[in-house]
Amino acid sequence: MSEKERKEVSPTIRFSTKKRLYWGLASLGGATINGIYASMLSIFVIDYLGLVQAETIVYTLSIIYLIVNALNDPLVGIWSDKSRAEKGRRIPFMRYTAPFFAISFILIWFAPGTIFPDIWIFVWLVITTALYDTAYTIIFLLYSALLPEITENEKERNSLQVFASFFNLIGQILGFIIPDLFRNVESLFPFRMAMVAVGVLGSALILFMTYQFKERPEFTKVDEPLGVIDSLKYTFKSRSFVSLVSANFFQILMQSLVIGSVFYLADYVLETQTIILLVFIFLPLILGIWITPKLIDKFGVLRADQLLLVLGGIGLILLIFMPDLITIGLSLAIAGIGFVGPLVYTNVLFAQVADEDELKSGVRREGVFFGINALITKPAQSFALIIPAALLSLAGFIPRDLTGGVPQPDLQPDAVFLAIRIFIGLIPGICLLLAAAILQLYPLKGEYWEEVQEKVLELHEEKRKKLEEIEREEKK
Repeated sequence: MSEKERKEVSPTIRFSTKKRLYWGLASLGGATINGIYASMLSIFVIDYLGLVQAETIVYTLSIIYLIVNALNDPLVGIWSDKSRAEKGRRIPFMRYTAPFFAISFILIWFAPGTIFPDIWIFVWLVITTALYDTAYTIIFLLYSALLPEITENEKERNSLQVFASFFNLIGQILGFIIPDLFRNVESLFPFRMAMVAVGVLGSALILFMTYQFKERPEFTKVDEPLGVIDSLKYTFKSRSFVSLVSANFFQILMQSLVIGSVFYLADYVLETQTIILLVFIFLPLILGIWITPKLIDKFGVLRADQLLLVLGGIGLILLIFMPDLITIGLSLAIAGIGFVGPLVYTNVLFAQVADEDELKSGVRREGVFFGINALITKPAQSFALIIPAALLSLAGFIPRDLTGGVPQPDLQPDAVFLAIRIFIGLIPGICLLLAAAILQLYPLKGEYWEEVQEKVLELHEEKRKKLEEIEREEKK
């Protein structure tokens, strides 16, 4: 079927640059809030709230958060897919959750101070972090699930994801910069006021986006949702989903290892400012985002993703052998270009999975795919904490609390520097190469993918006609 014939069957929805900008603003709001949460929570709990001597409380809080964080994703995904709400099953829930997202984020930083018993702090943080993570999941799992629904056109999906990824990176950078401007003062008041402002403005950007896009009612009014058991069966029977989520596990592990290890590389191997290394990583990443449409034109989504994964893997592995800041920076820059693939293309590939699944199950089920993906990949973040700790322990690492509160590279055994290069370079580099290899099993490519695209357009046209019939019946 030619492109002209496809449009005649069912014209796909296209968006202006302004609409793409609006789509990206929600990502900016969420990434700024979550970036601050990710960068500040540990030091806020252990240092600012004085729980450094209350390890049991910190560990218990971490375990509870891990459980909540892992379970709420599939529950929200399944619940959203099954919703038959009149106003839609994605956007209204994002809209009504946004204020609670802001409130829970703000309340975390107003935890009672050291004059209160530790158990009070623990209860406060358990409640606020659980509410925060649930609100974040509702908004941004549904945000991801909304992308494949609002247009079938792969280039449009990628364009929207490009804007989302670009603003996500800006938000992550702000997540480091904003708290750093306010946290090193005697009083927490300026920091807390900054968090109020970030929470309000970030959620406002999310709210604004929800009024700029509309859901397609045929997926709510025409589709008959699957039961939970059937939904899970279809999900794990999908070879496309299983291969993609397996590759994504290694991508998440890579990302968590690299971002979480930059401080070690800066403080002990290079003895330089962390911001310099962040520039080497993020600048190529930000610029690389804008070349993804051209790579799709030339290679298609899957091959473009694999190409970038291999490039990123090579860049990270080379880091092991580089002797100084410039050469290590170049390795990180090469890796940064490679990171574009996981950042931009993963959600586009999940959209393909949902398209294929719709032909088999008869319904759109993006929510459950993103939810189960999160459930499976969340342990990768835990591995990213365990691997550096284990390697540094074996290498005889001397922590800074034994060296006057500052890093002392001269006191470290030589094995420590190799260990750092391994868990920021070799292991994540291998992860990216493994992800690229696993994607060879991904079946949505070539003629088969073209066939899926054609049939999805035909199916959506059938659903549109059924929706018209339902609406005519409702008016009678």
